[in-house]
Amino acid sequence: MVILFPSKPSILACGAVAGPLENKSVFKSYFDAISEDERWGQKTNEQGHSKMIQEACNIVMKKVDLKNLDVDYFLSGDLVNQMTPTNFAARELAISFIGLFSACATSVSSVIIASLLTELGASQFAIAGAASQHNAIERQFRYPIDYGAQKPATAQWTVTAAGYALIGKHDPKLPSVVAATVGKVVDYGEVSPFHMGGAMAPAAYDTINSHLKKRHQKITDYDLIMTGDLGKIGLKILKAMFAQTGAKQEELELFRDAGAEYYGEDKAFQSGASGAGCSASVYFSYIEQQLKTGRFKRVLLVATGALLSPMSFQQGETIPCTAHAIEITME
Repeated sequence: MVILFPSKPSILACGAVAGPLENKSVFKSYFDAISEDERWGQKTNEQGHSKMIQEACNIVMKKVDLKNLDVDYFLSGDLVNQMTPTNFAARELAISFIGLFSACATSVSSVIIASLLTELGASQFAIAGAASQHNAIERQFRYPIDYGAQKPATAQWTVTAAGYALIGKHDPKLPSVVAATVGKVVDYGEVSPFHMGGAMAPAAYDTINSHLKKRHQKITDYDLIMTGDLGKIGLKILKAMFAQTGAKQEELELFRDAGAEYYGEDKAFQSGASGAGCSASVYFSYIEQQLKTGRFKRVLLVATGALLSPMSFQQGETIPCTAHAIEITME
């Protein structure tokens, strides 16, 4: 389903923060802050997760001199049970809250809803984004860090990072959301939680292909099509799927992935980065800044999410996935 935004809601400001290990990220110079403490001075990983969300949102508001009472909606989600870090952050922010779960696709699904609210005239300012904290997420979906489990080459590293954008009325000097595609749930039968890229690549292909067809566009109409966290292997699969449909090499070079690039070529991170904060921290820092400087004029940001739970995996279920896309332009 493609949604058009005639009023072109703008990204008025962004805030991206990250943990100490993310100081190794190739995108670190674009982040607003990097904490030396992965728990952000809190007692638990989950409390640190919540604090990180608050820090990123406060940075957003500070950039445009807004208070929490000036913001109409806070739209966000994470990967912890019942999204409690985000819920507790919303308690402290005291902004009307819409909790969203699209797994690692939440960075984009939240912007879609915020843009819809703006388009309808129901919101003047809405903060949208997502976050993840490495230890909290790894403990829930794979193994506790202390266990020391060895991971296969297909595995990805959950980032400790948060990224948020303030969505408001159109400003011709700022990046604007002109269209979006809400993805379907796609399941190619992957069962391993250590191969998220392989599980999510078909969903990314389905959403991108649908967006291009319904918008009557070509890949080359974009300066960049960036997926969320397919990682190095998942990105190769995505490119191979498009190559099978006739995409040329110069078109495939326009595909990039935040997870594949996040830690550069450091093999310690296997296939790259993942987590709801992966695409969020890259989209709402690096991408936003490249648009504002004019390097990019039109981008398609596609966040992917694996819709599994610890219970579904243990019960032998396959991993259904989704991908949501937003088309952002600079006039």
